[in-house]
Formats: sequence, structure tokens, C-alpha cells
Amino acid sequence: MKLKVKSMLAVATVALLAAVAVPAGASAALPVHYGSAAFNKAINAELYHPTTLAGANNGCKPSAAHPYPVVLVHATLTDEGANWLTLSPLLANAGYCVYAFNYGETQWSFGGRVDGLNYIEKSAEELSTFVNKVLAQTKTTQVDLVGHSQGGMMPNYYLKFLGGAPKVHTFVALSPSNHGTTLGGLTELLEKLPWASQLVQFVEVIGLPALVEQGVTSPFITHLFAGGDTVSGPRYVVIETSHDEVVTPYTNAFLSGPNVTNILLQNQCSTDKVEHIGMAADSPAMQNVLNQLSASPNPSFNATCTNFGIEL
Repeated sequence: MKLKVKSMLAVATVALLAAVAVPAGASAALPVHYGSAAFNKAINAELYHPTTLAGANNGCKPSAAHPYPVVLVHATLTDEGANWLTLSPLLANAGYCVYAFNYGETQWSFGGRVDGLNYIEKSAEELSTFVNKVLAQTKTTQVDLVGHSQGGMMPNYYLKFLGGAPKVHTFVALSPSNHGTTLGGLTELLEKLPWASQLVQFVEVIGLPALVEQGVTSPFITHLFAGGDTVSGPRYVVIETSHDEVVTPYTNAFLSGPNVTNILLQNQCSTDKVEHIGMAADSPAMQNVLNQLSASPNPSFNATCTNFGIEL
């Protein structure tokens, strides 16, 4: 009988401690996945739920600790559901208000699964519309932007030419195609072919103009940075990997300007071999995003070198 009473008391004590540890109404932390686990889930997301994302678009309002809603801008050939399945719940768990959207759809997008294909100028207009929607919904005057690849370059057009600068507090770009890419020399090779101009026109006509516009010598890139890399107002952050095989040379990702912070991951984690696609699920990269979005970013921040993104 005494043993039974003790057992009942033990169960009651555990229940009481659990109730104290998790206040009524508190929600459990969202799972966060890195590396190959995240990549496998990204494939599933791209196939089955490209427009839904844990931790995002839930109507939340920014807090005093994190006053700027964070807008996530995906890369070329993907969508919000796949690109941000690591960062969105990570930010939400940290108390940020997160918003994401899909942009740049063409006839090749397969119902929002393969986006970021349209003219980048038009995609920037979609970003402008979405930011205005977020500002109205959250009753704030500025957002933070986090973009990957084209999503880390396209907002520059919004900031420079569409009046976006006063509406953005911090712009963090992961492996952005800022100054274009040679794709390992492929674009330079194609330009030497006698039918290069016809190929460019063909790619645009069939609904893939964003691929052409990200070339290192494209008229779009030339126009985008002709007047300098940045504009006054927003704080710019670029986080890049030296193993980037899509943005080549990788240094093309970096920006110049008094309001720019360029971060090379390998200066913090020399053994991190993450490549372009893996950046969105690389823990050192995500740690740097959190640091840069904080109220007081640590200029001497060094990431913990674990949970690297895939080498792809």
C-alpha cells in the first residue's frame, strides 16, 4: 500500500513539474532540420506543399524584442515550402514574426513548385506588393529581408528602383547571385558561340528569363549595380561559402559599401564544405542569420561548427 501511494505521489509530482515547465497556452518548439535531413524534407515539400511553411504566415505580430517582421525570399527553381523549412521554424522558435511567399511563376512552375523563373524586375514588383501587405498586416513600418541565391539578389532591385529602401531595416543574403555568375565558366563559353544571342532569346521566350538575367554580363546585372552596390538606409549582410558552385566566382556574391557586412563561412568553420543549395539548411549560416537579425549583432560572432549543409 505504501509503495502504491509513493508511486501515485511520484506521478503527481512529475505532472506538476511538467505543468510548471510548460505554461498553459505555450506552444512546443517547431522541429528544425539541417543537412541531408532537411534536403530530403525539402524534396517532399516541393512536391506536396510548396505554399505552406511551418512557423510562417500565421498572422503573428512582432514583439518589442523583435520589432521587424522577417520576409523570406526563396531562390530560383524552388519555392517557400522547400527553401525555408529550416530557417522559418528556427526564427519562429526564437520569437520572430515570419512571412514567406512564392514569386516569379511561369508556365514551368508546376503549380508553384518551381518558381523564381520570370523576369527579375517583375519578381521585384511581387516582393514590393508582398512587403506592403506584411507591413499593413503587422502595423509596422519596416521589415527584415532574408534571401537565398536569386532571392538574395532580386531585392536589390526593389531597394534601388521600387522605393523599398525606407521599408527595409536589414537585408541578409545567402549565396546571392549579386554580381552575376559564370556558372563555372559556362556562360562565358556560350557567349563565344555564333548562336549565343538566339539561345538567350529562346530561353526568355519559353519562360525562363531569370536564368539569363543572372549571367555575369547580363544587361540586368549591369543596370542593377551601375550606380553602386547599395543605397542608404538598409543594412546589408552577405553570407557566402567558398564552395559555391552556382555563383562563380563565389566572390561575386559580396557587396561593397559602408553599410555592408560580408561573411565567408569558412573563416568561421574551415571544415564546412556546404555548397550553394545547402546554404539554406547549414547551421553555421543559420546561426549567422540569427546574429545579424538580433537587436545588437555581434561583429566578432563565430558560429558553432556543426550540422553542415549538404555539398550540393
